[in-house]
Amino acid sequence: MDWSKVLANIPPQAKEAEVCTQFVPHLLEALGFSEKERLPQFSTGAGNDCVDFAARKNTSDDVFLFTRNEPDLLIEVKGRFTNAGGAINLTENSHQYVSTREQLKRYLLSPKCKSAHWGIITNSSHIQLFRCHDKVVTPATECIELTEENITSVVNHIKNLIEDTPRCLTVCVYNNKGGVGKTTTTINLAATLVTQKKKVLLVDFDSQRDLTKSLGLEPSSVKLSECLTDNSLDIRSAIIPFKLTQKSGKSNKVYRVFDVIPADHGMEAFTHQTQSRIQKGAARLRDLLKPFANEYDYIFIDCPTQWLFFSKSGVYAADAILIPTRHNDLSSLQNAARVIQEFILNDVKKIRQDGGPIALPIFFNGSPADGRSIDMAQKEIEQVIATAKTVDKINLVPYFFPKIKPGDMNKTVFNLPDYAVVASSAFARVPAVYKHKKVLEYYLALAREYFLNE
Repeated sequence: MDWSKVLANIPPQAKEAEVCTQFVPHLLEALGFSEKERLPQFSTGAGNDCVDFAARKNTSDDVFLFTRNEPDLLIEVKGRFTNAGGAINLTENSHQYVSTREQLKRYLLSPKCKSAHWGIITNSSHIQLFRCHDKVVTPATECIELTEENITSVVNHIKNLIEDTPRCLTVCVYNNKGGVGKTTTTINLAATLVTQKKKVLLVDFDSQRDLTKSLGLEPSSVKLSECLTDNSLDIRSAIIPFKLTQKSGKSNKVYRVFDVIPADHGMEAFTHQTQSRIQKGAARLRDLLKPFANEYDYIFIDCPTQWLFFSKSGVYAADAILIPTRHNDLSSLQNAARVIQEFILNDVKKIRQDGGPIALPIFFNGSPADGRSIDMAQKEIEQVIATAKTVDKINLVPYFFPKIKPGDMNKTVFNLPDYAVVASSAFARVPAVYKHKKVLEYYLALAREYFLNE
């Protein structure tokens, strides 16, 4: 395909209709979708919403052009200029970029688009690919400015990503503040997702080994600390299955719940002074987990609070960061803002250069939530948001008050209620969600809020 000619034929002030006719068909063809594998103005099933284009590979008995079901790719198109003549800026974090990204996200989560794994926003000047995993939409590339020099490599990269869709979403449970229930959340959320037929792997990337000890596990003969420094070792050999025994009549049935890569004592050696022994440093864990991309539905990483090697590695390896806070702990709210601003949006995102990871909205973890204390927490959050906007020019509203929409100042923060059995279950080495039905209901609500698109 002569991309130079394609770009040259697009008017500098092209409107959306011109981008739809002069750019997108060539893009879809280059991505491998024939004319019978793509549709314009695809109804998402949510009111009158239509995404500009949808596409899916045909099978022998299902031609997408005719059946119009289960799209795999959605494309939301903007012009380079509006019909009124105003320029459309799709550079990352511009107002028009943010609104277009949120529009695509809404489409991806719509009733007729739940099969879609991928979404693209473009105006032929810029392009970005997003991946959809259940309810989580994450960038798969940065927002890239297209030129005659780079367009072939950019489109080929997007094509390769789409053709190799991973099964797994990797989530790091993190806050730069202790006492917010990161390990408890990791264990019980994983166990809850297992009840929803998801295959889950837990990674204890904390030298204190809290998750490993909470599950009553010991490392295998091949240890995680050894895999960090020895490229010849197979990380799969470090996996230990977490099993539970269930009474069945007169006999007991042992069943596998989820898999765990335990922490081991050798990890105590990796401080900020000695991590130089690890090839690629904080990027090493991400490389170790790549072989599991198509073996699990979810990987959860539990790491310590300090922004040193272990926490940097966990955040770097993740697609999404889940941030527990306490509604009655100002420090946990302030540190959540720091995680988002400094660690995710600044440190890690700039190093990775693939658009990720993303921060999921905060939630209140395991605290009684009376009306007055929640009101106080909201006021503190408003102050955190105002400071970030004034001092750092960063909008933290979507991360703290995700339900706020134009005309709707809904400041609800998801709250995971406190329940005594959660703490006591650790002594039994059993996830609390398997000990009490009410706790399972709480964590299932958490899973539905952030992950499950049912």
